[in-house]
Amino acid sequence: MAKGNKGKETRIGSGRKLIAQNKKARHDYEILNTYECGLVLTGTEVKSLRQGRASLVDGFAQLDGGEAWLHNVHIPEYAQGTWTNHAARRKRKLLLHRAEIDKLIGKVQETGLTLVPLALYFSNGRVKVEVAVARGKREYDKRQTLREKQDTREAQRAMSAARRRQRA
Repeated sequence: MAKGNKGKETRIGSGRKLIAQNKKARHDYEILNTYECGLVLTGTEVKSLRQGRASLVDGFAQLDGGEAWLHNVHIPEYAQGTWTNHAARRKRKLLLHRAEIDKLIGKVQETGLTLVPLALYFSNGRVKVEVAVARGKREYDKRQTLREKQDTREAQRAMSAARRRQRA
């Protein structure tokens, strides 16, 4: 055992513990690029997230004055919190490098592009948000995506059935 690591469990590899995921965003938007961001949180927010309670459904990110902010992400109040509890839907600051913020400002100024949170997770004990630069899909794009998924699923079923018949 490594010196100084007695009794501690280390995670090798991803070290990710998923808290919340925005599945609807992948359906409603075409994801162009993703960024991993840190979050500025209060103590009761972290405790509430450790219980696995959060919702990204109505969330979006916005760039104001050279800073990135996360809006409408619902982190419920901590049950054992007292007067120090947080507001459930307050805006939270995203932690990004200056170069990343400058890139995002350039991309978001293009017409039709927006910043959408995809996932909220713990990475080595720190809360991270995966934010995507996305373009909204039209209704026919959504139908086409669903059709493609269904076609690939049917093709996989047919191939596995053919393999089973071949073995027998």
